[in-house]
Amino acid sequence: MRVGIYGGTFSPVHNGHVAAAKAFMEQMWLDILYVIPTGVTPHKDMQGDATAADRLEMCRLAFEGIEGVIVSDLEMRREGKSYTVDTLRQLYDPEGRLFLLMGTDMLMTLDKWREPDEIFRLCYPVYVRRETDGDMDGAIVEKISSYKQKYGKVVRRIVTPAIELSSTDVRSAVAEGFPIEGAVPPAVATYIRDRGLYRNA
Repeated sequence: MRVGIYGGTFSPVHNGHVAAAKAFMEQMWLDILYVIPTGVTPHKDMQGDATAADRLEMCRLAFEGIEGVIVSDLEMRREGKSYTVDTLRQLYDPEGRLFLLMGTDMLMTLDKWREPDEIFRLCYPVYVRRETDGDMDGAIVEKISSYKQKYGKVVRRIVTPAIELSSTDVRSAVAEGFPIEGAVPPAVATYIRDRGLYRNA
């Protein structure tokens, strides 16, 4: 069984997340993809006024109907801060393979996460470029090479057109009164509007 994990704050989930998830499933030949909104993240403060329940529901709406995707509240049910290594331990099966998807920013700091040795032991890290900054190319190659040397695994790349869009962009658009229909799935746009989310982002 080939199982993917795609975590994040998802506040809100947007079309870039959905595109990355689909490419991840296709290019890594995944049987199942767990989309896991973070509970309390150790990396950054939660922004916006969406609750954990809001973020979970928006993910369910965004990925509804995509075969093989399971939106999970696994990290939200965990007490304290959510660490990737704990999620990997919970989902690890020695008979299968775990693949962990991350963006470029997370790739560049992966060795600073909690128990990076264990992360590399439990899964195969995979990254996706969500930016088109060519100046990053050399730094990425160098980082991946250092991971191969230190942890003995190659970090793979998902090849998909870069969607330069962030949750911060979406929250700012809502706060400024701009439409977000082209940035997030239609059901998510409706949910944000109906719940009055991010108006003070």
